[in-house]
Amino acid sequence: MAQRTVPTKAPTKAGLAFSMASLAPVPLLGAAALAGGVWVWAALVYMTLLAFALDELIAASGPKGGVEFPAHNTLSVVLALAHFVLLALCIHALTGPMPALQKLGLFLGAGLFMGQVSNSNAHELIHRQSRVLRRLGTWVYISLLFGHHTSAHPLVHHVHVATPRDPNSAPRGQSYYRFAPRAWIGSFRAGLAAEGARRRRAGKTGTHPYAVYLGGAAACLAVSAAIGGAAGLLVHVALALHAQSQLLLSDYVQHYGLRRRTLPGGRVEPVSPAHSWNAPHWMTGHMMLNAPRHSDHHAHPARPYPALELPGPDTAPTLPHSLPVMALLALWPRGWRRIMHPRLAAWQDRQEWRDAAV
Repeated sequence: MAQRTVPTKAPTKAGLAFSMASLAPVPLLGAAALAGGVWVWAALVYMTLLAFALDELIAASGPKGGVEFPAHNTLSVVLALAHFVLLALCIHALTGPMPALQKLGLFLGAGLFMGQVSNSNAHELIHRQSRVLRRLGTWVYISLLFGHHTSAHPLVHHVHVATPRDPNSAPRGQSYYRFAPRAWIGSFRAGLAAEGARRRRAGKTGTHPYAVYLGGAAACLAVSAAIGGAAGLLVHVALALHAQSQLLLSDYVQHYGLRRRTLPGGRVEPVSPAHSWNAPHWMTGHMMLNAPRHSDHHAHPARPYPALELPGPDTAPTLPHSLPVMALLALWPRGWRRIMHPRLAAWQDRQEWRDAAV
């Protein structure tokens, strides 16, 4: 499907909002890693309490799709380069003499940034048509020891989303703790199989992408070991797992319980806005580059994040709270089911009523 172009005029307020919301943690985390002290708590508060408060205070509609932000790729490049710098700085700080409580705060804040902002940005980049941008996004994922997502996401998740064939679509009743290992291992294997099939069809014989993912991860870990020794290696792994959990939580929340119907003949229905949960919240929507507008992304994977539209509540299901809040709730399975199952049942009843009416 053709990619919608974003008007090339001066940046609008929406463009400034994307830049400010996503870039603000960078100097805060940089100062936290270099100086510690109050900067640690400023960075952590920004990623948690401030984001939550602004989501609650500012009207939860956000900008419509197609906003004028010609520098959207430039922002993505800046965020990706900042990610590598922050990763090195945080490993250096977390293996240094910083007080233990500050280390915990820095670890939590950095992991949230890498899992919410860096992940959302890398996700954008691997969908771009430019080979340079795609490779930059790939290396962000490689640095988070999750390079296989570059293959599994477009080749498996986008093809089989909301079906049992997608490891990253959680069925109703499955807890996050059962989902996470299934999604990690399943997406690794399914992505490997899909890459192999694609390479055979294209007759490719060069370096396998998975060799790049694994070799690149080893190289990143070697750099971290050079920065902080064995502790640097362990810190890198811990930060990567923290960030990976944010990505897996996003997949869990955004597709929980939603299933595509099997049509006569055994084919499944096409992907529609009904197969992703969306969140319209202003602050985290800008900070995560419109990643919570998930239905439109699945409908138009190549569409840049400023152009993503927010489906109406009659077209796609809407989360009761922002994506980060729902991800936190997913860590408490009983509370998650209590809030989500009535909404899921109501949405499914609405879909069945529509099908019967048609």
